[in-house]
Amino acid sequence: MVAVFSALLNLLYIAPTIYMFQIYDRVVPTRGTLTLAFLTLVLCFALITLSGLDLIRSRTLVWASNRLERLIAPMLLSALLHRTDQNRGSYVLREFDSVRGVIAGPGMLALLDAPWTPIYVALGWLIHPALGMLALAGSLLLIGVALLNERAIKGPARRANDAKALAYSSLDRSINLGETVRGLGMRRALVERHMGERQISAALVLPSSFRSAAYLSTTKFVRQLLQSLALGLGALLAVQGSISAGAIFAASLLVTRALAPMEQIVSAWRAIVQARNGWDHMRQLLAGEEGTFRHTLLPIPTGRMNVEAAVVVAPGSQRIIISGISFSLEPGESLGIIGASGAGKSTLARALTRAAPLASGTIRLDGVDLRDWDEAQLATHIGYAPQEPGLFPGTVKENIAQFDPLVAVDQVFVDDEVVEAARLAGAHDMIVRLPNGYDTLIDTGGAGLSVGQAARISLSRAFYRSPRYMVLDEPNASLDAEGETSLIAAMKRMKEDGVTLIVVAHRIGVLGNVDKLLLLKSGQIELFGPRDSVIRKIMEMQATIRPMPTAHAGERR
Repeated sequence: MVAVFSALLNLLYIAPTIYMFQIYDRVVPTRGTLTLAFLTLVLCFALITLSGLDLIRSRTLVWASNRLERLIAPMLLSALLHRTDQNRGSYVLREFDSVRGVIAGPGMLALLDAPWTPIYVALGWLIHPALGMLALAGSLLLIGVALLNERAIKGPARRANDAKALAYSSLDRSINLGETVRGLGMRRALVERHMGERQISAALVLPSSFRSAAYLSTTKFVRQLLQSLALGLGALLAVQGSISAGAIFAASLLVTRALAPMEQIVSAWRAIVQARNGWDHMRQLLAGEEGTFRHTLLPIPTGRMNVEAAVVVAPGSQRIIISGISFSLEPGESLGIIGASGAGKSTLARALTRAAPLASGTIRLDGVDLRDWDEAQLATHIGYAPQEPGLFPGTVKENIAQFDPLVAVDQVFVDDEVVEAARLAGAHDMIVRLPNGYDTLIDTGGAGLSVGQAARISLSRAFYRSPRYMVLDEPNASLDAEGETSLIAAMKRMKEDGVTLIVVAHRIGVLGNVDKLLLLKSGQIELFGPRDSVIRKIMEMQATIRPMPTAHAGERR
């Protein structure tokens, strides 16, 4: 449709040329005022039609840009939330916005008009071959300038975009940690750091900007020169009697129209290159995504877990965090994971919920690889409380309900499930004392709540929809005595209901009722078995490595 509008527009662009041609060759020699009036009326109609078609074409491109937003943006957001490497982060969406801007901007209009340049060259040739040759030479010259411009700014523009993406990603992280920045008085230091990153990005942008400006100036010079040369050549041909006086101005208009798209393309080339680089990044991001693929829905799991030689590496590197992890849990069994800091406990917890991808190995729920479960279905059967509460901007209810209120049909059912989850986590009384209860708005990361309150809401979120399999990563780390008592009671309730429960903890007290313990050391299983047996072995190991008594001072002398 846009191509059809472009064709009609470019045909109508010839109207002023024909009008001028007719004025000098028909109206002036014959003094035909009636002919002039008729030609003027036709020209006005053509220009009004041209303006209307141009408006429709522009609005169609804007509509196409918004259509692209509805089609691509959800896939990009899904891919960004699925990725473990967040170096580019939300900058990919900024690149996507630049793509949309080019589609709806003058650069796309120039690209649509560019195929008509040969038509204008041919029309100039019909007036006189010399004028056609001039228009052709000018077009080829501007195409050469555009290609040189592309070659000159492609590499610098890509490097500048990459640096800009890292700078934005770093700044986003600092803004999210604003409370820590203020508490530690790091603002000045971080301003210096981020200004350094921005200066690197700006320094990389300069070469492409300078080169683009130079080529744009060259393009304007060539266009103005050729436009003047067309007048001069037309005058020479008219003096020689090869063309009429009207053809002089007609030729100038045709040459101008032939070169206009090339000049506009060179002017918008930097934005076009940035949009193309952004499109390449989006294609890379979406390449590994499942897209609209839907897994077969499986029966409600009983909670049987099998971990087979699981290996997880750090995002963006080959550093192994956990290696060769294998164990099994029957439905309703509970497991406590313990170990020193940096042993890989939280990484294992994330892997057990599919939050951290496996480099190799398999984790199965009811015999089915976690990766083969439908993501939406799996979310209804798995409860997960990460080490950091990770609350989102929204209400308390929306956070506990994992934002189900935005998509659920039965809001009453959602409300009942939210309150039940909060009661189970021992958070209901705390929530109803908030300014607006469950409808209290919270900021990014739970700003406005105490650490303990955020932890209880996160725990309530894990209990939402009564999952059959739960992973709690240090759920008692930020809880007071009352909160820990509620947590232990909730764990007992889960065990009675036959829920398979995995708890990561530093303090052994919260693991008093688990069936099994797993001791991690340097990313590998040191001990695994029944709780009492593992505790006994740990005590024996500690007794073995206890230092020997030192000699008496008198004996040392």
